[in-house]
Amino acid sequence: MAWNTTDSLEEFLTAAGGFLRADPVPHTVLLSVSASLRAGTRSYGDDAPYYGWWSSSDGAARGALLCTPPYPVVLSRMPEEAAVALATALAHQGRSVSGATGGRAAVEGFGAAWQRRTGTVPRPDGINRLYRLHEPAPPRSAPPGAARTATRADRELLIAWFGAFAAEVSEAGGDQASAVDDKLEHGGVTLWEADGVPVSFAAVSRAVAGMVRVAHVYTPAGHRGRGYAGAVTTAAGRAALDAGADEVLLFADLANPTTNALYQRIGYRPVEDHIHLSFD
Repeated sequence: MAWNTTDSLEEFLTAAGGFLRADPVPHTVLLSVSASLRAGTRSYGDDAPYYGWWSSSDGAARGALLCTPPYPVVLSRMPEEAAVALATALAHQGRSVSGATGGRAAVEGFGAAWQRRTGTVPRPDGINRLYRLHEPAPPRSAPPGAARTATRADRELLIAWFGAFAAEVSEAGGDQASAVDDKLEHGGVTLWEADGVPVSFAAVSRAVAGMVRVAHVYTPAGHRGRGYAGAVTTAAGRAALDAGADEVLLFADLANPTTNALYQRIGYRPVEDHIHLSFD
């Protein structure tokens, strides 16, 4: 049993794709980021991504990782021994590791092993709760306006809004224009318009393994407090289901009770928590 790492996305998907797709909900980030990278997006930064999978004694993948530096390593569910062995493998290869994110068991096991191996102290950097859309429900008081799918004509506005969203959630790096182009290419941005003016948006990932994830929800400060975020998130979820998705997911920062309450009001139910560690 050992870790295999590669800079080839296709080699990674051949080896670990079946493992990830067999249980797609907890592996939504690995699957959606892989789909975007396969489509050619450059929204994750200029450094080359790397990938890995843990092979069991029968040769089948039982764990996986994906990293798009400078972002943290994204970890799948995996045996404890795999999380420990991964720290040794990445340190030996001199791989860039700014942090780790994923399910609690894998991330905490890897973080402790990384500290023992390198002396680097892991710092807790937040917890995101993964939600699954159980049954779409309209917000309690629907705001005025209507939803529509964004087009190339909205590109410049969306680039500005994606950048503002990234600044608010303290996401560094990345090419916002490429991120917008990636979403527009598959019709992945829903706008809410009031009096013909865009006031909020929700963006979803590419459909993969029957699943999409609402990855961005943003309302400019001047339009907040009017129910637009709930309305546009509901509309984006319905659109994904109408397009054939079996599952609609999203993450919410547990430190923000407002968004957690909102998503549950409009039909989302908790699945599991994903933790984030930064390595100082």
